Amino acid sequence: MIKFGVSTFLWVSPFDTHSFHLVDKISMMGFDIIEIPVEKKELIDFQVLKEKIKVSDLKCTISGAFGSERDISSLDPKIRANGLKYIKDCIEIAAYMDSPIFGGPLYSAVGKTRFISDDQKKRERDFCIENLRIASDFAKDNGIYLGLEPLNRFESDMVNTVDQALSLIQEVASPNLKIQLDTFHCNIEEKNIGNSIRKIGKDLICHIQGNESDRGTPGTGNLDWPDIVAALHEIEYDGAVVIETFGAVSEEIANATCIWRPLANSSDELAEEGLAFYKNIFKQKKG
Repeated sequence: MIKFGVSTFLWVSPFDTHSFHLVDKISMMGFDIIEIPVEKKELIDFQVLKEKIKVSDLKCTISGAFGSERDISSLDPKIRANGLKYIKDCIEIAAYMDSPIFGGPLYSAVGKTRFISDDQKKRERDFCIENLRIASDFAKDNGIYLGLEPLNRFESDMVNTVDQALSLIQEVASPNLKIQLDTFHCNIEEKNIGNSIRKIGKDLICHIQGNESDRGTPGTGNLDWPDIVAALHEIEYDGAVVIETFGAVSEEIANATCIWRPLANSSDELAEEGLAFYKNIFKQKKG
C-alpha cells in the first residue's frame, strides 16, 4: 500500500536536533512518512530522532544533499573519496533509522552543468560507475536500496532522463541500485511521466517524490496526475510518495534549486493541501 510522506526541507535547511518538533507536526498532519535530508550528519542526534519517530508512529526515509564536495564523478580524487564516504555514511544512517532507501543524485553534484568534451564525460562516468558499484555493495551489506534520481538539465549534466538513469544502472549491475523519481524533474525532461514510470517498472523503482511542476502544492500545476497515478497502480507500486519542496531554504539549497520566491502561503499550508490532494488522487484505480 502506498504511503504518503513529506521532506523536512519544506520547513528547514539544514535539519538538525533543534528541528525535531517537525516529527510531531508531520505526524499530526496525517502523513505516514517523514523524509530526512542529511545535509550535515553531525547536527543530528539520530538516537533521539529514531526514538521520537518511533513514538510518533511515523516511518522514515533518508535523502541526500549533494554539494560540490560530494561528487563521486569528480576528476579530483579527494572529492570522489569524500562523496563515497558521504554515501556510505548515509547508508549506515538509513539502516539505523529503518529507512529502506537512501536516495538522491548519487552520481554527481547538484548544479554541475557544463559543456565538456566526450572524453571528459567518459572519464567522469567511469569514476561514477566505479564508485556506485562500491556504494551498491555497501548498501547490499546494510540491507538498503540506493535510489538514483535523475535531475533536470539546469541542475545536472550527467543524468537528466529515465533512459539515462536506466543505462547507468545497467552498467553498475547491482540489485541494490534502483531509481528514485522526482516528478518535478520529470516534468521538464520526460515526454510522458506515466510512460516513464511504466518503462522503469516495479522492480527498478524504489521511491517517488511527487512534486508539482513548479515545486508548489501538488495538484495546483500542470502535471498529468491521473496518468501518473494510473501508471503507479499499473506497475503495482507500493512504496512511498513524498512531497519534497523547499520553504526556508539555505543559501546552498537556493543556489542549487534556483528557488527565489515562496511557493505557497506557508509551508504548513503546502503540506496539508498536498496531502489532501494525494489522498484524493490516489483513490483513482487503473483504467
